[in-house]
Amino acid sequence: MVNLKPQRPKFLALAVIFVISLSCASPGAAADILVAAASDLNFAMKEMITAYGKTSGDRVKLSLGSSGNFYSQIQNGAPFDLYFSADVGYPQKLEGAGYVVPGTRYRYAIGRIVLWVSAQSPLAVTQLGMQVLLDPSIRKIAIANPRHAPYGQAAKAALVRLNLYDRVKDKLVLGDNISQAAQFVHSGASDIGVIALSLALAPPMKARGRYWMVPTDAYPLLEQAAVVVKGGRNPKGAKDFLAFVRGPTGQAIMRRYGFTAPEAASRR
Repeated sequence: MVNLKPQRPKFLALAVIFVISLSCASPGAAADILVAAASDLNFAMKEMITAYGKTSGDRVKLSLGSSGNFYSQIQNGAPFDLYFSADVGYPQKLEGAGYVVPGTRYRYAIGRIVLWVSAQSPLAVTQLGMQVLLDPSIRKIAIANPRHAPYGQAAKAALVRLNLYDRVKDKLVLGDNISQAAQFVHSGASDIGVIALSLALAPPMKARGRYWMVPTDAYPLLEQAAVVVKGGRNPKGAKDFLAFVRGPTGQAIMRRYGFTAPEAASRR
């Protein structure tokens, strides 16, 4: 696998965690709601927080990163109120270990992965699909790190399932999270990338590239879940924000970024 230093961020998070403060609170408002979210939610969650702030007056602080890293941080006492994981498995483990407020686990979405290239790329992505990765002109292929990023795990699974992994593994460039993988290909540091559909549909990438949907039977279901973290400083605010995500405005935002509601998802 290729080692690639992170590029200076243009629109996506490049660190494991970064905090965005969206100040909508009025004087005397409750404590901030601290949200840890998988980086595939980058744009959807920011839009969600803005909409929530307008109706509630509460202030949310958002940290974006890989689900696996957040899982470890919560075990080590990170003071998050809410955790949105790109893999239902991490919240389930936290729940089993007693780190979660009982009854708060919520499957909020099914994610999808896509093959993305810049609009100027000559690669015939829509015609060849994943087989385009065998094109000899490709030097670097960006994916998220499968060790702790669910979207990276999905990308690797698809490569293995389609008998491509052993043929392209030396060209893989691993982003710490899916946002960093997307930044690698968006910036031109990688020739092509397997990224989240939610990022491909976001304005910065939608305007500058094109994508091909990886078939859902090529990788395990990307079932995503959220939990209220036990020991957080604002449990009421966390539950209120989660209720907003589950409501009509929150669900409309999720659909706009390509997320499917779990109950509506189909593998066929």
